[in-house]
Amino acid sequence: MPKFLIKASYTLDGLRGVLKNGGSSRADAVRKTAESVGGHMDTFYFAFGDDDAFVICDLPDNKAAAAVAFTVGAAGGATTKTVVLLTPEEVDAATHQKVDYTAPGA
Repeated sequence: MPKFLIKASYTLDGLRGVLKNGGSSRADAVRKTAESVGGHMDTFYFAFGDDDAFVICDLPDNKAAAAVAFTVGAAGGATTKTVVLLTPEEVDAATHQKVDYTAPGA
């Protein structure tokens, strides 16, 4: 199952929710969200800096990842950026993939 890194930045309302219900409630909510689309959450970490939380999830496909991103964004508690993660073996396979490409100006 593909892995995705979700970087979240809380809005003011989202931060109020964390203060009211604690960090564990957010991890539980993310776990349930991933499971609702047929995936599971690997890790959840809060952080300092531009991003407030980092989550790694196994999700069935890009459609499921997009559905999660749309749902979280529409709820208004956080903005997210989703990154597709590749295994070393997937990168190995990509380096051996034949590609027909002409560079600009060639």
